Amino acid sequence: MSAPVNTPLRGPAFGSYPLDDVGWLLTDLSGTDLEAPAEQRERAVQSGTAHYAESLPVEYRPAGDYLALFHRALRDNSVRVAHDVGVLTELVRHLVTPRPVLLSLARAGTPVGVLMRRWALAADGADLPHYAVSIVRGRGIDVAALRWVADRHGTADLVFVDGWTGKGAIARELHEALAAVRDRDGLDVPGRLAVLADPGGCTPLHAGRDDYLIPSACLNSTVSGLVSRTVLNPALTGPGRFHGAKFYTEFAADDLSLTFLDAVSGRFDEVRATVARDWPVLAAADRDVTWQGLAEVRRIGAAYGVTDLNLVKPGVGETTRVLLRRVPWRVLVHPGAGPDIEHVRVLARRRGVPVEVVPDLRFRCVGLVRGMTG
Repeated sequence: MSAPVNTPLRGPAFGSYPLDDVGWLLTDLSGTDLEAPAEQRERAVQSGTAHYAESLPVEYRPAGDYLALFHRALRDNSVRVAHDVGVLTELVRHLVTPRPVLLSLARAGTPVGVLMRRWALAADGADLPHYAVSIVRGRGIDVAALRWVADRHGTADLVFVDGWTGKGAIARELHEALAAVRDRDGLDVPGRLAVLADPGGCTPLHAGRDDYLIPSACLNSTVSGLVSRTVLNPALTGPGRFHGAKFYTEFAADDLSLTFLDAVSGRFDEVRATVARDWPVLAAADRDVTWQGLAEVRRIGAAYGVTDLNLVKPGVGETTRVLLRRVPWRVLVHPGAGPDIEHVRVLARRRGVPVEVVPDLRFRCVGLVRGMTG
């Protein structure tokens, strides 16, 4: 049997990002019926009869008032995101390698990877390669994608990109997966993870450790190039193939992917001076990994009787994901969370999820998934 043919997918044939913004190292599963209701998926995952990456949640289609909150968040936070993209890109280019090969973790990391690439182009014309790769909690990194990149770019300049951290599940998954790849296949890939916000204390490559609303966290595919979550289902891809995903062309009328990117990159000139001032300060500051998010999750789990810590999702981004595609039990909020979680409050009201104020919360909010077994 011949070896599988893997090649990057690019817009407009796959995804709504321009062709040069990103190459998706994925298998196109757009013609496959993979969506299942949240409760059905949750029961299967929690009972151990299925893995979460074998299927997809039904995509949330936001209504007008929720979209208004996205646009408000974009208006209020675009300067901050632009600043943090600049700081993160400069940290990577000065502390790691001047010409990184960006591997964004699909899909939440992909808008950040696109913005980092745009920053480098705007700053000095550096045209950084950018690919989106799949990583699956409990199953590891897409090894076929890593091999494809390593064959073309080597491994010395590879930098993984994500949006934010919480309890560090993906950061730990990445390091464990890369160690396994090194031991099994002799492929030595540095485990560098660059994120905009690191409230979990999981990586030294971050633009800050405040838990704040990155507007792309408000939505699903309609802010991520109309691409689904990644899928790892052996029945659909098979050995040696890239992990899979779907391109939701049917959501094109609702697509805000370029709206988000253009709003942020349109502020680059405005923040250039502050980025030049701030990145050296952060480079010299204490950026040690603390895993403080994991410690907080353990504390919350003990307080609320949640033994499976996968059901505790800390931070604005993760709480939003719980409300958009899981079966939420309750939402914990810090009393000073402010407008950054207004969309969380709206989603919680719509789903009838209680919101509890917790004074000593380390994050702005935490989402608790409902236990479906036992």
